[in-house]
Amino acid sequence: MTEERHANIGIQGLQAHGAARGIHRLRLLGRVQKFALLIVCVLIIGAAIVIGLRFAKASELADVSKQQAMRYVTVVNPRDAAADNLLRLPGTLQGAIEAPIYARTNGYVTRWVKDIGDPVKRGDLLALIDTPEVAQQLNEAKATQAQAVTNLQLAKSTFERWDALRKRDAVSQQDLDEKRNTLAVAVAADNSAKATVQRLQDQLGYSRVIAPFDGIVTRRNIDIGTLIDAGGGARVLFTMAKSDPLRVHIYVPQGYSTQIKTGDKVGITLTEIPGKVFEGSIARTAGAIDTLTRTLQVVVDLPNPNGELLPGAYVQVAVKANGSGTGALTIPSNALLFRPEGTRVAIVNDGKVHLQPVVIGRELGVDVELASGVKAQDKLIINPSDSLSEGDAVSVIVPKDAKPASGNTAPKGKAS
Repeated sequence: MTEERHANIGIQGLQAHGAARGIHRLRLLGRVQKFALLIVCVLIIGAAIVIGLRFAKASELADVSKQQAMRYVTVVNPRDAAADNLLRLPGTLQGAIEAPIYARTNGYVTRWVKDIGDPVKRGDLLALIDTPEVAQQLNEAKATQAQAVTNLQLAKSTFERWDALRKRDAVSQQDLDEKRNTLAVAVAADNSAKATVQRLQDQLGYSRVIAPFDGIVTRRNIDIGTLIDAGGGARVLFTMAKSDPLRVHIYVPQGYSTQIKTGDKVGITLTEIPGKVFEGSIARTAGAIDTLTRTLQVVVDLPNPNGELLPGAYVQVAVKANGSGTGALTIPSNALLFRPEGTRVAIVNDGKVHLQPVVIGRELGVDVELASGVKAQDKLIINPSDSLSEGDAVSVIVPKDAKPASGNTAPKGKAS
């Protein structure tokens, strides 16, 4: 083989090797491009998913915020004052007799017999008080009394002798008068000593604290070893109440005072005992209008033979009384808003709040009679928030029963 032929074969080999390397590079570059395109597609898809999730979360958050910003309210319609002849007034049950029990002597409590809730009879022992100081004072008073008796006997016998001597003109009248005066002083001293002994004996008897009437113990403020001071300004040992019958003090507005008669029946209800009405009667009235409140104080007696009712409970008293007859409307007192610009009620109209000025005619306890400001078809918000403003959007809660309620508790139901 010639040198020229050998050179041609070498050049062709190099060319074939270079072409193979070029093809390999082209293939490798194609693979890289495909991988890069795949990564770009994955990033685009991931970005689209993230953007979609963020948009969905933002939309959900906006819906939740809008729902939470919505205020749900309960409404009631005004009632005709003439349609309900019951005047409902608040009151508190009290025992027919209620009294704090104080000590009449000083000492220490050695024993208490009755505790809270225990029924007691008049004269029953409530507690015992140890009174060593009073006992010592009584001993001293008895010794003083014995001395006074001795002095009295001596003064009496001396006066008798000097009186006999005066009859025989053996002594002067001045001397007899001095002996008579000495006798009078001795008599007074003896009476004083007797009174002191009697007082200390009575005070020693006060070491037994007894019940002054039939009832129940509603409070016990002492224990064994408690220091006791006598007097009304000192510690109250016990508190007692007679729970049958009970009494209720109510205050009737002046406009209804002329309709209240002694002996009239009233209905008394408790929130804790729904659906049950206890019947009481008007026992007495004050007979005069209080100039500060313009109300008439009325006392109602309520029988409680079974002890079902407890003194101190909050009640509502329904008294029969005709309306004012002026066509006025009544609303629950918890529908009022007291603002600096005046008294308002919140009326719902097409989902918006309107603060309507009103004029109060009469206070009827849990209800208020309005002189002007509302109509019978208005929807008034019960327990409106102080932050409620004109034009606020609200959603009305529709109660399960269609009856308008005037109580303080908002009925549960479905939001419209």
